[in-house]
Amino acid sequence: MAPSFTADDLIACYRHGVFPMADAREDDRTFLVEPHRRGILPLGEVHISRRLARTLRSGRFEVRINTAFAEVIAACAAPRPGHPETWINHTIEQLCLELHGRGLAHSVETWREGRLAGGLYGVAQGGAFFGESMFSLERDASKVALAHLVAHLNARGFTLLDAQFMTDHLKTFGAIEISKGEYRRRLAAALAVGARFG
Repeated sequence: MAPSFTADDLIACYRHGVFPMADAREDDRTFLVEPHRRGILPLGEVHISRRLARTLRSGRFEVRINTAFAEVIAACAAPRPGHPETWINHTIEQLCLELHGRGLAHSVETWREGRLAGGLYGVAQGGAFFGESMFSLERDASKVALAHLVAHLNARGFTLLDAQFMTDHLKTFGAIEISKGEYRRRLAAALAVGARFG
């Protein structure tokens, strides 16, 4: 990615179905990805397990939106067991911080006893939300954040939750894989929706 790559360029990438990644945190090089198979979470068909539903009802976590965006993206980029490296380099982090300052990138955070326990972040455009990454320091913390994100998007008229790649974690919520062509069709329809993240 060229050094002159800007936050506006990044938004244009999302709108065309591609997203940035890096090979490592300290690697300044960034490349654009457009998977042949795209993971999405159908907003009207999300599955919440009984155990997660109990956790949600318990009130164990306080959920906040956009109160600790920088901390969330830093936590998503931090090494963790099984994942010593991250695709979020400092360039991507800074561009997303700029988008957050412009009201285009958002975080959903789970807090417990005044401490950040988990969360996720992504970028909103039209009726599409591009989920970027999530982290969890306590059991179910990121799952609670994702459940609240889905409810938030449904309440505000979003039609597409882009998960980028399929994972076992997302499968438990009912995520599916679709072709590049089908994703582009859904993306075009979602971008025409006048939704606001809030």
